Amino acid sequence: MKNPMALNDLSGPADVKLLVDEFYNSVQQDDLIGPIFNEVIQDRWPVHLAKMYQFWESILFDKTTYQGRPFPPHAQLPIQKEHFDRWLSLFYQNLDRLFAGPIAEQARFRADKMAELFQIKLANIRNDKFRPLL
Repeated sequence: MKNPMALNDLSGPADVKLLVDEFYNSVQQDDLIGPIFNEVIQDRWPVHLAKMYQFWESILFDKTTYQGRPFPPHAQLPIQKEHFDRWLSLFYQNLDRLFAGPIAEQARFRADKMAELFQIKLANIRNDKFRPLL
């Protein structure tokens, strides 16, 4: 008999939308990263969320719904390791509360690698005396 409390894995766009909506609801309310996101995004949350649905659907389900470059918008933000740590913590909390399975683990892996890569790129930009190519 299946455990009624067992979580399902992400299985498509509806699950991606749920994860993204719950995660960014947490982000908006967070005392560390919420003010940064809210200041930059302002009243454009629906547009940002739509991009995030496409982004996560693309990387988790091998779809080509997202067309863009996710790093450049972050390059000028006042963010450090502590901000990435909080972002990951909120992402993991929402992911673990909602889903379990191989695709959920892939989402965890991708979020972790994205945060790692963004931090490396930001460090390179901040330590380079020449204007970097984004």
